[in-house]
Amino acid sequence: MHFLSFTWDPSKGIDIFGFTLHFYSLTWIAAFLVGFAIMKRIFKNENQSEKDLDALFMHSVLGIMIGARLGHVIFYQPELFTEDFFSIFLPFSFKGGMHFTGFQGLASHGAAIALIFSLYLYNKKVLKKSILWILDRMVVPAAIGGAFIRIGNFINSEIIGIETGSDFGVVFKQLPVSMQNPRHPAQLYESLGYIIIFIILYYTYWKTSKSKNQGFLFGMYFLLTFTVRFFVEFIKEAQVDERSEWVLNTGQWLSIPMVLMGAYFVLIYSAFIQYTQEVVFRVRN
Repeated sequence: MHFLSFTWDPSKGIDIFGFTLHFYSLTWIAAFLVGFAIMKRIFKNENQSEKDLDALFMHSVLGIMIGARLGHVIFYQPELFTEDFFSIFLPFSFKGGMHFTGFQGLASHGAAIALIFSLYLYNKKVLKKSILWILDRMVVPAAIGGAFIRIGNFINSEIIGIETGSDFGVVFKQLPVSMQNPRHPAQLYESLGYIIIFIILYYTYWKTSKSKNQGFLFGMYFLLTFTVRFFVEFIKEAQVDERSEWVLNTGQWLSIPMVLMGAYFVLIYSAFIQYTQEVVFRVRN
């Protein structure tokens, strides 16, 4: 039955004149480029200028990268604040000598929170619309971006799944020998979930009237994305040492408020806005 297992031992990247271009970095680049192309089409549909799109791209990149890094450090590696502070902001470790590491710790929860804040600043300075207007549209490329990042995690053999307890699974050869047993490819499960969420959001924006309900797409993104994250966490190895008596891990506790917020916008807020718009329409007519 060993044919059910798959051995995974890729190179880290492409060597270019002594410098390694990491595949993980390429997945981030792909996420931003595909996201930019999707938002360009959406902005064209909404009659927004390309100048506004360029500003959106810069705000999004900075917000996501800073938030993802700080989120990981705050929630999973707070010791870096005292032990290796500059490694938080630079792709180098200075502990025991300086060496290149890349940004190996990035948290989706931190990225989501920081993206909302950066879009708030963008909206206030550039767009000057309702903040939910831009959030409803940004979540469409954000979903496919998350899929790319999880593929990058798979390439890096990080955020791995637990052992399957059978011959089925992926053997990550870059892990210590004691951990080279068939494991769930949790990164790919999560990536597939994000692709499905992207298809749902993309279809909803272009093909249904629900996209007109302020807050609906934003809420749907948070509800679906962090529901997927919550359940995939059950088959992930813990990213930090956690108390064994806890029923849920850190990622799941952080996902719960995101799911509740998404449910609020889908079931209550957007429904209220739609009802208000219908009342106003009837009064005017």
